[in-house]
Amino acid sequence: MALPHTILCVDDEINILNVLKRLLRKENYELLTATSVQEALDLMASNTVHLVMADQRMPVMSGTELFEIIKKKYPDVIRIVLTGYTEIDAITSSINKGNIYKCFFKPWHDDTLKLELRKALDHYDLVQLNRSLTEKIAAQNQELKTINDSLEQKVKARTHDLEIRNQALELSRAILDQLPYPVLGIDTEGFIVMANRKAASLANDSRLLVIGDHFSNVFDDAFENRVATALQDQEPHLGYELLLGKSSYRVDILPLTGRYRNQGALVVFNPAVSHHPIGG
Repeated sequence: MALPHTILCVDDEINILNVLKRLLRKENYELLTATSVQEALDLMASNTVHLVMADQRMPVMSGTELFEIIKKKYPDVIRIVLTGYTEIDAITSSINKGNIYKCFFKPWHDDTLKLELRKALDHYDLVQLNRSLTEKIAAQNQELKTINDSLEQKVKARTHDLEIRNQALELSRAILDQLPYPVLGIDTEGFIVMANRKAASLANDSRLLVIGDHFSNVFDDAFENRVATALQDQEPHLGYELLLGKSSYRVDILPLTGRYRNQGALVVFNPAVSHHPIGG
């Protein structure tokens, strides 16, 4: 069950306060009463008050003057004044200034007063709910902005990292392509997946080497078997002597390592100074 609202009734006449007590005793309100402005302000300082209902004509200070003070110190508190028709000008001015929520003329109708009090407190609850939701949305928006800012920084950092990696990759490819001897990359199934510029000079029976060729279509069985063995053993095979056309090479077969282990090998063709038979 929701906690009851607290209503403060202010009137210098005790009998009026007793009438209001009897009227509201069956309502779900916490009821406070004060016979003076100072007593009312003291009660508000020590209690959470949601609605103040005050008589307009009181000694020392009028109801509307009291509400000017309350509005400054407790702007959310609903302010209702009880007045006679002779004080309508002062009440109208106070309404226009926003100092009071509503006024009731004496004598009031009991059922109407109770109904209007419920509506006023519903209005109070709605204002508080809207404020809470607004603050929650603002906090969530700030949190989302922080997340987006962080994500943007991460994306920038990641983009910068990728740019550096791409530049390094392009530079590696350029260096590889300009090596003065042929280099091939093959996958575990024996297909040629990379060839630098010098590798284009490798030919067998006048057949040009093409990326996507299978090793067996370009080189003899002995060399193919040597490459297959290196891939299976995952061990480098160095200095294999190979004759291609009129050119003799010392070939290094280097299986990939690290994160690319078991995914292929580099085959490096070093031009030989002198010719040795295949398989020597």
